[in-house]
Amino acid sequence: MTLEELLNTGVSRDKIIVVDGGSTDGSREIAKNFKVKLIDQKYPGGKAGGVRTGLEVVEASYAVIIDGDYTYPASHIWDLCKKASEGYDMVIGVRIPEPNSTNPILRLGNWLLTKWFNLIFGTRLRDVLSGMYLIRIDTLREAEWETKGFSIESEIVAHIASLSGRISEVPISYRRRIEPEKKKLKVLDGFKIATDIVKLSWSYNPVFTLFIVASLILIPGLFLDLYYLYHYSVNNVKYYMKGLMGVIMTLMGFQSLALAILSLYLKRVELRLRRSIEVALRRQSRWQ
Repeated sequence: MTLEELLNTGVSRDKIIVVDGGSTDGSREIAKNFKVKLIDQKYPGGKAGGVRTGLEVVEASYAVIIDGDYTYPASHIWDLCKKASEGYDMVIGVRIPEPNSTNPILRLGNWLLTKWFNLIFGTRLRDVLSGMYLIRIDTLREAEWETKGFSIESEIVAHIASLSGRISEVPISYRRRIEPEKKKLKVLDGFKIATDIVKLSWSYNPVFTLFIVASLILIPGLFLDLYYLYHYSVNNVKYYMKGLMGVIMTLMGFQSLALAILSLYLKRVELRLRRSIEVALRRQSRWQ
């Protein structure tokens, strides 16, 4: 039904790519009947491998990724394209659930994971894990592709957020799955996504990781320093080991904090250089 809706929406048949990851529900035969481009999944990792496989064969400048379970109305593709024309590298469809379309627990989990992502990467997004989004293809050339399964959306968003930060969102409807009993996302997947977001921070936003490390070392170190100074000045008791540990932890904490500040500065320099290069390339293309 998703393919039929895509065609009825005005998407050209030769622009539709279906990635088959070894499905046994007849999806492959349906894609063949609609005569769209059907490719086998090249990379392992579940959904992550499928998305990566599909993006590799896209010949256009932009691609829209959409889950094939009919939960995302294909008509919203043009809303994503319209927003992308304003200069964004990624446009996410923020899901507005229809009545009884989603499990309240999964909805809460999605909200918590989005807040967790925003905290770590300094973004203000509303639906990081949406299964419908538009991406500018050339922005993915340097992607690390570290995650598997349902964490792929968070990695793509993390990559764009650290690369240019040009991410926008548009509201889209979210329908009830035709066969809700076949819903693959489980609560345990949410915990995996949360841990993957932390892992991604080291590759795409080391400032946060270093800041957390600095805090975990510096705060106890300062506490030990104050503990030693208090007992030394008030009770004339010398806790040499506590004092030594406090000094070591304080120094390590300040070093980690300095690295975090340096990483932040280097990231800002990188963004400025990228934008300057993009401006220069656009000007050059106008003169050719």
